Amino acid sequence: MQLFNSTLGSGFILVGILSHSESPELLCATIAALYTLALISNGLLLLVITMDVRLHMPMYLLLGQLSLMDLLFTSVVTPKALMDFLYRENSISFGGCALQMFLALTLGGAEDLLLAFMAYDRYVAICHPLNYMVFMRPRVCWFMVASSWILASLNALGHTVYTMHYPFCMSREIRHLFCEIPNLLKLACADTSRYELMVYVTGVTFLLLPLSTIIASYILILFTVLQIPSKEGRKKALFTCSSHLTVVGMYYGAATLMYVLPSSFHNPKQDNITSAFYTVVTPALNPLIYSLRNKEVIGALRRILGKYKVQTQPILYLDLQN
Repeated sequence: MQLFNSTLGSGFILVGILSHSESPELLCATIAALYTLALISNGLLLLVITMDVRLHMPMYLLLGQLSLMDLLFTSVVTPKALMDFLYRENSISFGGCALQMFLALTLGGAEDLLLAFMAYDRYVAICHPLNYMVFMRPRVCWFMVASSWILASLNALGHTVYTMHYPFCMSREIRHLFCEIPNLLKLACADTSRYELMVYVTGVTFLLLPLSTIIASYILILFTVLQIPSKEGRKKALFTCSSHLTVVGMYYGAATLMYVLPSSFHNPKQDNITSAFYTVVTPALNPLIYSLRNKEVIGALRRILGKYKVQTQPILYLDLQN
């Protein structure tokens, strides 16, 4: 089988979810709406956490990082997919494909680790409330954030370099929403079975270790909550964890389907739907899940909007007088 020249000048064709949809225009509009919602909701949440001093706490520092990761993650994939559909141009360069893969793996891996650190934060807040600011002091929080980014980027760099070193066949079509390892390896002309096993093992390790931390944290939280004498206290403690558990369920469910499920159970349609879920749907829903059920965030947003109205009203009044 002939090879096409896999250099920086060559490229691939992305045949994603929009190309084979029964109603591509409706799906495109839905994805565009979800992307807009992700930009607005994550941007607002980041703005509120940055501007309101009352939210300069470990919990909201980690939440702000989650919003930043979601905002960047969906921006790596969604605009390219929408522009390709609108302009009927599905090509992506070899270098662009490698960059997209690296960024997606970095942001996905960083979010994976950050969710585990957020579970630890909830564990400390509920099980050790008197020592919360000791265990979650600023240096520790920034270490958690830096660890998420650095470990994820190193993992992504290794996988990107090794994946893109393969020779690829004459078929340039990646039947996927974006450049992702399992679908790109299907185009390789060399034997990729060992590397696919390594990707599987790495994926399982990268997912199951943080997930084990999350499960252990919530088991300890549950034991602590059951010992709270008042029903209202138990309800409040569980309520503070419900948003995080919802986000964890959505993220790990989709990631497990993509990276833990054996390749024999995969098909292009399923992979496209799964990828669209965690690159488009989840980033749009995460800030809503956290903010709509959080009185402190809603209160901070009202305070910021209130200050904005107070500052703009005199200016409008002077304009009307003139």
